[in-house]
Amino acid sequence: MSSAVARRARRRRGEDGFTLVEMLVVITIIGLIMALVGPRVLNYLSESKTKTAQIQIESFSSALDLFYLDNGRYPNSNEGLTALVRRPSNAGGWNGPYLKSGSVPTDPWGRAYVYRAPGERGPYEIVSLGASGQPNGTGSDGVVRSANP
Repeated sequence: MSSAVARRARRRRGEDGFTLVEMLVVITIIGLIMALVGPRVLNYLSESKTKTAQIQIESFSSALDLFYLDNGRYPNSNEGLTALVRRPSNAGGWNGPYLKSGSVPTDPWGRAYVYRAPGERGPYEIVSLGASGQPNGTGSDGVVRSANP
């Protein structure tokens, strides 16, 4: 009977768990996968933030057009985008709020949008300074501007 117990014990010793080498191989494979996939995921994330900023700017442009129809003018730089959610003192035909949220959202990087009226290329300009927060950023850190209004 003791020989049967010894045989079972010997069989179980090989099945106790993973060896250190097996664990290192698995960790190395996971590391390689992350090294290949990680940059792509981060690139998609930065692209999605830029697209979100562009969509928000288009939404502001639509709201500004409604403001223009009601008041015969666009908000000036001092009134800014807050004129879309709160009546300015000199906007007699104001029929807002023009944004559904009832507040002006920040850009995807947590900064306020820059609104200028008149703009460089039209009656107004809406700018997100991107991830860099600088007016001369490039690439995914770059500035997102309103399309020609």
